[in-house]
Amino acid sequence: MRAEPFSDAELSTDGFLGGRVQIRQPIKGYRAGVDPVLLAASIPAKPGQSVLELGCGGAPALCCLGARVAGLTLTGLELQPGYADLARINLALNGLFGEVVLGDVQAPPAGLRALRFDHVMANPPYYSATGRRGAQTADRELALAGETPLQDWVATAARRVVPGGTVTFIQRADRLPELLTAFASCLGSLECLPLSARAGRAPGLVLMRGRKEGKAPFRLHAALHMHANDAHLRDGDDYTQRFSAVFRDGQALNFPA
Repeated sequence: MRAEPFSDAELSTDGFLGGRVQIRQPIKGYRAGVDPVLLAASIPAKPGQSVLELGCGGAPALCCLGARVAGLTLTGLELQPGYADLARINLALNGLFGEVVLGDVQAPPAGLRALRFDHVMANPPYYSATGRRGAQTADRELALAGETPLQDWVATAARRVVPGGTVTFIQRADRLPELLTAFASCLGSLECLPLSARAGRAPGLVLMRGRKEGKAPFRLHAALHMHANDAHLRDGDDYTQRFSAVFRDGQALNFPA
């Protein structure tokens, strides 16, 4: 648990979306990779709508989404005070309007429980809290592995979204059975978009979406692969044109129609 604010000496400033987004994040601790960028790119938000991120950390996903879609009302819920403070810094650094609420996904503050959002997104910890070697820092370990079950993350998201609104999670592919069960218990019109590193490889990540009161049948989309070649052939990235547009140009990653 990171309770105290980060000092300048503990932070680096890193560019996302080809430098359009600048994120302050700890040199030692949890550092954002491509996952929050993919999550943000997948949210079908429109100007004027509201978005809540559960477990927002330093708000890289909120910042990437806000940079792509103008005029959003952005809200983050974060358990660790040090990261909540960092999320506020990053929103301001990128010229975005947003509120970061300190609290637990299992028991959000009363003020947040009174609100509903057009879209809710989350990048929950990928691992269970037991049966693995812990990270070197406590705050990074909390981001990677948590006690809160996926079912509770999804249930909180479903309670905070308006009827017809979307809930979107990014998660490891091997947790898809658990994720499907959780989504099916409180959301409809479920869709799963698998993501693999390269063509011919099993998906490592999934984007899972549901709609409040949705009635459409479940759709399992064809997997998308992020890298152009079957193997890493040279230094530097080799993203496909579609994913280069997401990572470098800040374009949307739409689910298939």
